[in-house]
Amino acid sequence: MSNTDRPRLTHPRLRELETFLDERRAELRAAVDAVPPALRRRRPAPDCWSTAEVLEHLATLEGAVARLVAGGVEDARASGVAETEVSSVRPRLDADAMRDRSRGIQAPDRLLPRGELDDAAAWAAVERARATLLAALAGGDGLALGAVTRPHPLFGPLDLYQWVLAVGGHEARHAGQIRDIADALGTHAAQR
Repeated sequence: MSNTDRPRLTHPRLRELETFLDERRAELRAAVDAVPPALRRRRPAPDCWSTAEVLEHLATLEGAVARLVAGGVEDARASGVAETEVSSVRPRLDADAMRDRSRGIQAPDRLLPRGELDDAAAWAAVERARATLLAALAGGDGLALGAVTRPHPLFGPLDLYQWVLAVGGHEARHAGQIRDIADALGTHAAQR
């Protein structure tokens, strides 16, 4: 999705979130590009996901969060409370700590990849999910999104800003996983 196709976010907090998400997306793209296209559907081990499956998982999760944010925006709109703060939302959640993959996290069944998409289709799904999330945020531009919370299965109640930060942190975590996949497949390819 090009920047000209995006909804315009005007509030400084939403622009900050958009920049954060763009940074994580660039990291993900670089990780994917490190895996040769012919290997993006290959699992490095039977119990590991392929690059395409990681992308499918990311698209599924971000789509779910986009729906959650859209519902939260409706609640914020109903309350009518305008966002008066312009301070950074980044300190609200240590999204960078989510990069730590020393502790495994099992995704719920509804977020597991089905393995039916090739890398191009999975990347397109990731991009569509991002467009949906940004559109949901645009609908809440200028509203107090920090006043609306939804439960997170690991972190407890998160406000809508925190949910978006979690999406970026989750994407960074899986970019690391894809870098590991690239390394593993490179090792396997060199052994052939």
